[in-house]
Amino acid sequence: MSNLGSLGPVVFVASAETMRTFTDFTRSGASRYADHEILGKKPKSQWIGPGLDTITFSMKFDVLYGLNPRKELAQLVEIERAGKAMPLTIGGVGIGVYMWIITALSQKWDIVDNHGHVLKATADLTLKEYAK
Repeated sequence: MSNLGSLGPVVFVASAETMRTFTDFTRSGASRYADHEILGKKPKSQWIGPGLDTITFSMKFDVLYGLNPRKELAQLVEIERAGKAMPLTIGGVGIGVYMWIITALSQKWDIVDNHGHVLKATADLTLKEYAK
């Protein structure tokens, strides 16, 4: 089993039995500036400091890879609704300086069988750096 990393209690793993990974990982950051108005001239910009980074990625859950998609989605919803800050690690290395919170979570039920079981689903997550 290969432990790729984790987002708090959600472990990214790839093995012969189970696959819980992510795709389309994007990290963005921006600095914060204040513009001071000056009569008859252009405003003066002042660097205030770094902003909070954001990360987006998708996770696919499939019964063929040893997962219960509905259970996986429910765990993500629980974490998002609790507003809990948690570490994000990839390849044994922590990402960012601070913890992360899930600020947006969307789910797509890709395949549902005739008994209402979700067989394949996709979750799109947006994380924001959580600085104390």
